[in-house]
Amino acid sequence: MPGPRADNRPPYARIAGHYRDLISSGELSPGDLLPSIRALAEQWDVSTATADRAMKLLRDEKLVHGIPGVGTEVMGHPVSLASGSERHDRSSRTQSSWGDGEKSSGHTAGIVAAPEDVAHALGIDPGDDVIRRSRVYRDAHGIISHSTSWIPAEFAQVLPELAKSERLKGGLSLDLIARTTGRQVVQRVDEETARIATAQDLELLELEAGTVAAILVLTARFLDADCQLLEYGIDLGAPGRTRRTTSELLR
Repeated sequence: MPGPRADNRPPYARIAGHYRDLISSGELSPGDLLPSIRALAEQWDVSTATADRAMKLLRDEKLVHGIPGVGTEVMGHPVSLASGSERHDRSSRTQSSWGDGEKSSGHTAGIVAAPEDVAHALGIDPGDDVIRRSRVYRDAHGIISHSTSWIPAEFAQVLPELAKSERLKGGLSLDLIARTTGRQVVQRVDEETARIATAQDLELLELEAGTVAAILVLTARFLDADCQLLEYGIDLGAPGRTRRTTSELLR
């Protein structure tokens, strides 16, 4: 019987997360059948309504589909792309920015000269010092996105680890900033745009030079109570990745 998860999600979400992990990791392949609703209810010690709600969540995410008289079948591999704000929410709950089946690699960091667009976002002059942190998110099917965090250089004085090329411990940079300085995110501004990948985009996403591909670009501005920017995040989504969100509506 599957064990409980540490993030205290409701039972239907834990069940969905378990099978989402199996699908993302490749342990379950397209065409594989999931247990019946009755079998799921028995395995997880929940009601059939809860088991059915878990399968509905996976159907809404286009990971599985129901076949009348047969059962619930795994569809093609997941192609979801998370925004910086969603990763921030995950970290607040679980101390990790990873989604189900994800890992990150290629963590690099340092204090660099701010490019013009970053300087504009941070309210500083182009060429001023800024902390740049980058990493690549992957799942069993390849790169999900290349993610860059641009952070005011002042934070390197109290959190020198922000400028070190290694994965942070204890959460994201924003979590460390909040615990160390008391400055917490109270407002987030997300934007989504699409463009044809530039030569630099192709390099960051480990694609062959000259490839023509459309990508999603997700940006997030994280501001404190004084409307001061704590971080400016940019995620480049790999070709074929899409944005998908699921909301629970209260009635």
